[in-house]
Formats: sequence, structure tokens, C-alpha cells
Amino acid sequence: MTTFKRADRVAEQIMAEVSEIFFSEVKDPRVHALTITAVKVSDDLRNAKIFFVEMGKDECSLEMRAGLDHATNFVRRELGRRMQLRFVPQISFVHDQSFGYGSRIDKILAEIAKTENLE
Repeated sequence: MTTFKRADRVAEQIMAEVSEIFFSEVKDPRVHALTITAVKVSDDLRNAKIFFVEMGKDECSLEMRAGLDHATNFVRRELGRRMQLRFVPQISFVHDQSFGYGSRIDKILAEIAKTENLE
């Protein structure tokens, strides 16, 4: 039987709730193309890093960052209403660099395959 830390279970719940909050509650068009990729919660459940990507882009736009900064307090307040936690964690949004890295690797592999087909 595998056991999971409570922080991991809370992180999964936060990921689901934040995704739902952005999908149904946040009306800001700047964060319309947001996708939550992961959540890391500290062991004491006081801090949560929410990793995100902007659909179709490798880098985070300034508008998306401004929209997230504007929505942070609202999202935290909604988390407090939806989750049964003694303390609602402080949340911070972090752009997930792995998707941009993966797309660069795909482009390089496509170029290699293209040059091998020409030879």
C-alpha cells in the first residue's frame, strides 16, 4: 500500500479547485488561456506554488502575469471557502518552463529528421 503525504493530497485538491475557479469564476480575459500544470504545497500547508502555462505560448505574457497578480487574492479567498483547511495557504503563480523546453526539443528533433530525409 502506498502512502502519500498530506501536502501531496492537498496539492491535488488545490489544483482541481484553482482550475475550476479560473474556469467558472474568474472573468478576466487576460487569464482566459491559462492551464494549471502542477501545484507544490509546503509540508506545513502554509505556502502553495501553482505552476501554469499559457496555451499556445512558450513564454508568459505580461498581460497574463498582470491578470494572475490581480486574481491572486480572489483565488485564495475562494480556496478558503471551498476547502476544509485550518489555514488557507499563501499562493504564488510560477510559469512552468518545462513546456517551452519540450517544444524546443520537438523543433530540434523535427529539424534533424528533416535534414536526415534530405540526405
